[in-house]
Amino acid sequence: MQRYLTAEVPGTGGTIKNTPEDFVVEEIPAYLPSGQGEHCYVVIEKRGIATLEAVRRLAKALGVQERDIGYAGMKDAVGITRQTVSIPRVAPDKVRALDIPGIQILSAVLHGNKLRLGHLKGNRFEIRVREVAPGALAQAEAVLAVLMSRGVPNRFGVQRYGVQGNTHAIGAAMLRRDYKAAVDTLIGDPAQVTDERWRQAIEAYRQGDLAESLALFPGHFRTERELLGRLQQRPDAYEKAFHAVQPRMKRLYLSAFQSSLFDLVLERRLESLDLVEEGDIAFKHDNGACFIVQDAAAEAPRVAAFEISPTGPMFGCTMMEAQGAQGELEAGILAAEGLVPDSFNLSGGLRMEGERRPLRVPISAATVRQDGGDLLFDFSLPRGAYATCVLSEVMKDQ
Repeated sequence: MQRYLTAEVPGTGGTIKNTPEDFVVEEIPAYLPSGQGEHCYVVIEKRGIATLEAVRRLAKALGVQERDIGYAGMKDAVGITRQTVSIPRVAPDKVRALDIPGIQILSAVLHGNKLRLGHLKGNRFEIRVREVAPGALAQAEAVLAVLMSRGVPNRFGVQRYGVQGNTHAIGAAMLRRDYKAAVDTLIGDPAQVTDERWRQAIEAYRQGDLAESLALFPGHFRTERELLGRLQQRPDAYEKAFHAVQPRMKRLYLSAFQSSLFDLVLERRLESLDLVEEGDIAFKHDNGACFIVQDAAAEAPRVAAFEISPTGPMFGCTMMEAQGAQGELEAGILAAEGLVPDSFNLSGGLRMEGERRPLRVPISAATVRQDGGDLLFDFSLPRGAYATCVLSEVMKDQ
């Protein structure tokens, strides 16, 4: 059960994402395109599709490789998202003329470099929470006041772990070099799906009937079908079969596992996420630099001013390690997984160097108002932070 920084404030209840218009996200770019260069920066508005699916559709429509299309942030399928992608060696006029289901082209301007993950300041959110409890507006205002003062817990949460909530487990199996477990987990758990044909496909796999499982998996399950096809040719060759997974997806699985361990650390530090201790690695919010805290009392005013915050680990083979009590906490969590930092030193372009992530983030321009039985929220968060972290504190509804 998730704990809350604002546990003393009752939850509003309610529901989110009933319609795409209920959850609108707009990227805040780190820089604007110059008008010159070989990459076309395209602002798209996508509806009902995830970022990687939008990339796939753009690549197909323009005849370019998916891997050549850049993007600054991953956005999920539920809602309306306005985000920028970069496409190499294509004329802006050609992009503006596209007609792709689920994607509207808002602008297309040339720039010199490919867009990379993290090339954004943050995201603006416009969110409707429907059917809230009586007194919800005052409760939401009280929660926002705490979050603006102490910060938003910077957890990843369930949206990071895929439809079946298992992407981190795939990453863990990869790090342990247990490719049978990786394949088993990727194919899935029938108890976690409601679609009848999908559930039957998973059950057939678990019963060892690869041909039946392949026949049952719908065509858009491209990775699962390729895995099953390879296993049919070479049963028990799980590592070779796992080569069917695209490198981009493998990195997502590994990143999800890093995220799950960060969330564990955050839960242990929830009450003190706005304090630093000796041995902590502190994060500077103005430039992202990190440093070891030598004197907690001396740094306390900077924490109170939201200039710095304590961090948790995104584990990797070269990550800056905390010391003191925080270092012991992190080392214990990694050891419990049967892993060491060098476990993340994978080959094939999958090496995870690791980094530090702040345990809290600032929320800015936060407002809430009542609209009948609904609440309407507007706020901004830095890149890498999730609106659901704010909403879970407000709604207190698992």
